[in-house]
Amino acid sequence: MPYEQFIYPAYDTPLVEAYGGRFESVFVVLHPFVSVPEELAWKVAKTYPTDEQIVACGAKCTWGEAAVHTRLRNCARLNQALLTSIRSIGDDLCDFKASEALSGFLESEPVWMPSEGRFEPLLQADFLRAFEAAKQDELVFVPEFPAVDAVQRLDLRKLTDREAAFPVRGSLVAPDASFLFTVDWDSFFTLFYGPLRFVTEVVGQRGLEGFFAGQTTEHFWFNYLMGCATVTISPEHWPAF
Repeated sequence: MPYEQFIYPAYDTPLVEAYGGRFESVFVVLHPFVSVPEELAWKVAKTYPTDEQIVACGAKCTWGEAAVHTRLRNCARLNQALLTSIRSIGDDLCDFKASEALSGFLESEPVWMPSEGRFEPLLQADFLRAFEAAKQDELVFVPEFPAVDAVQRLDLRKLTDREAAFPVRGSLVAPDASFLFTVDWDSFFTLFYGPLRFVTEVVGQRGLEGFFAGQTTEHFWFNYLMGCATVTISPEHWPAF
């Protein structure tokens, strides 16, 4: 099977149409904000925690919780604030007011931004559990540029025990290609493709925050002007204002 085909989808087409429409559903997994002990907070450490620190003592802070503090009313606007903060979108798409609200929250609380453009450390165990649930003992790692870096089969146990380094970005694919996770540069979310029932079960069991992509949801789903912003979120913890 040519696993090289499972790179991150094209930006300009609906996410559900990726990979020839072979997957029944795609869930947009939002990378959680990272709650840390006070000694690792920005106002004390002034340095983003290492992956080891995040895994050892970090905890998930949901986008819903962040919305309460920032008063940003939905995940689309919060994503726009995050993208503005790292200047990964043009000025015409930036929301500087929202970015200021986000900065105020992060500077006053022991919470850091989610990781962008890589597999979030606080989600790695959740992703590995999906492969375990599918009774797989290995996964296929498709790097961001498979024409440059080779596709690899990685032992699930070694990844779980942290005996092997977790891939930074690219795609994690089931050997039978029944489902996959893929993350792109500068994105604060990971796409989870697979059968609707399986994806729903994993999302529920692992408490993953996010939403199912609709028929028109694209990579830039935050952008209302493009008509593809998603304004609802599951699980049902998104705050109502």
